Amino acid sequence: QVQLVEDGGGLVQAGGSLRLSCAASGRRFSDYGMGWFRQAPGKEREFVGAVARSGTRTYYSDSVKGRFSISRDNANNKVYLQMNSLEFEDTAVYYCAASESSMIRTTSAGYSYWGQGTQVTVSL
Repeated sequence: QVQLVEDGGGLVQAGGSLRLSCAASGRRFSDYGMGWFRQAPGKEREFVGAVARSGTRTYYSDSVKGRFSISRDNANNKVYLQMNSLEFEDTAVYYCAASESSMIRTTSAGYSYWGQGTQVTVSL
């Protein structure tokens, strides 16, 4: 098992940047692919991006590609979501999640462990 705790959310103006972090504890962190999801009020949870176990491969949704980037630090059991050029539509609760699959997963069903989420609010 792995426990996940997100940090770094907050209020930012449109066009600004924010970096979320997710700290993992429990089983060996490099055993898991890591993903970021988000959920806006009244909407379903949406895939944002993911990083493979080694950190060498990433994948992003079209809505954030070119603006967001994911990285991980396996030595310190952390994964990051760097968000640039934020838009009002990026407002949501952001969740990190861990997958036991060796392949990058893009749906919620592919992830077994979830953090509690952190709120990101982008003002116009």
